[in-house]
Amino acid sequence: MGRKIEIMDTTLRDGEQTSGVSFTDQEKLKIARLLLEELKVDRIEIASAHVSEGEFTAVQKIMDWAKEKGYIDQIEILGFVDGDRSLNWMQETGARVLNLLTKGSERHCIQQLRKTKEEHLADILDVLTRADKLGIRTNVYLEDWSNGMRTSPEYVYFLLDGLSKAPVHRILLPDTLGILNPDETFTYCADVQQRFPQLSFDFHAHNDYDLATANVMAAVKAGVAGIHVTLNGLGERAGNVSLSSVVGVLKDHLHCEVSVDEKKLYSVSKLVESYSGVRIPTNKPIIGEFVFTQTSGIHADGDQKGNLYHNDLSPERFNRKHSYALGKMAGKSSIRKNLEELGIELDPESMRLVTKAVNELGDRKEVVTQEDLPYIIADVLDKQTLAQRVRIKNYALSVAAGLRSVATLSIEIDNKTYERTADGDGQYDAFMSALRQIYQSLGKNLPRLTDYVVTIPPGGKTDALCQTTITWQQDELRPFKTSGLDSDQAIAAIKATIKMLNLIENQ
Repeated sequence: MGRKIEIMDTTLRDGEQTSGVSFTDQEKLKIARLLLEELKVDRIEIASAHVSEGEFTAVQKIMDWAKEKGYIDQIEILGFVDGDRSLNWMQETGARVLNLLTKGSERHCIQQLRKTKEEHLADILDVLTRADKLGIRTNVYLEDWSNGMRTSPEYVYFLLDGLSKAPVHRILLPDTLGILNPDETFTYCADVQQRFPQLSFDFHAHNDYDLATANVMAAVKAGVAGIHVTLNGLGERAGNVSLSSVVGVLKDHLHCEVSVDEKKLYSVSKLVESYSGVRIPTNKPIIGEFVFTQTSGIHADGDQKGNLYHNDLSPERFNRKHSYALGKMAGKSSIRKNLEELGIELDPESMRLVTKAVNELGDRKEVVTQEDLPYIIADVLDKQTLAQRVRIKNYALSVAAGLRSVATLSIEIDNKTYERTADGDGQYDAFMSALRQIYQSLGKNLPRLTDYVVTIPPGGKTDALCQTTITWQQDELRPFKTSGLDSDQAIAAIKATIKMLNLIENQ
């Protein structure tokens, strides 16, 4: 289509309505900066007016930063039809753009507000007039607009007719309950635009039927000027449409221009995953952990023979890379790809034995990482491709109610023994504190732990084996993973950590 589509991100407002999600003011400021400076979205919606003192403080901090950096007109606040109450709140924070929440369906207007459409429009126009006098620019949300178009279109037309004569910058069309399908989305968006060509429309999709991305495509085809998104698809109930999915679809299928920097999508999404506590599904398009991972051995073979299993969503676009899973379906090509990255070559018979061992581990549902291959080779072939320079001689872990955990560690590095005792927030944290002290005494830095995943089989057995997989980041090198298996979670993590130590000592 070739036209520019504005992207408005509402992670900090609508995304924070995800159950269990609450950002601190510092986290909000960090996310706002990343959205505008790194991802380069066009606008962001950061809060609802007069929700809490914490929200007020966060908005003030963001607006102070935005004023200094020149982003003040790109930051929006959700406000309400409440005279000058929301406007006063905004003025105190320094915000200059209001997204006014109005009722976009007659049912909402009558049953929730207990008002006629004429009374509601009069109240809306009063707020718009007040905002205009204060120099606050206003966009208008038509809440429940999708149901309004289904059940009371004349009510929607009545509101839009009144708003078309008022100081309104944009009309925001939300599918508040995520009820639309692509056909309806196209029809309703095209309808309001044909009737009111002088107005600029944004579309705001929710994902209750898992149709949010398809509905965005339909809305853009119908001619809307802007799309509302959240990072990682955060949002109430099933969430909002995901920024990453929208970028891929708009650029690759509709050939639209968007301002978003694709290469920053993954890193910013991972940070928001950490702040929100909501995990990104591993198979989520573009930003999921495994979406650029080939599992089938035949796929790895096809990639070696001309990238036969690649599509336009190349990982390089998003500052990521292809990988090849190790498990029960891994073939020689998958394992060879991983060994090449480790700089290890095997003869055909050794490759057969290692492949068999990897497949057997996969059958037992054990996670196999690239960094496990040297250990598997040592077990299967009795070939020590990785020198065991670090060994744990002994350790003691203690935990008591109301007290910090304590760990005493005796470890051998290059045949020299070191011992330390340290406390921490839990047994593994205490173990890492003791280990860190040892490495600091040697003038060495440990990699940074960036992710920690414990996999426990269902069934509720307390003696079940659990697998702890830890992701590490060392300097500017690529992240790497190590895993450990034990019935005790802390010991499984310690086993994964010893693998990490031998890897870095052998670099």
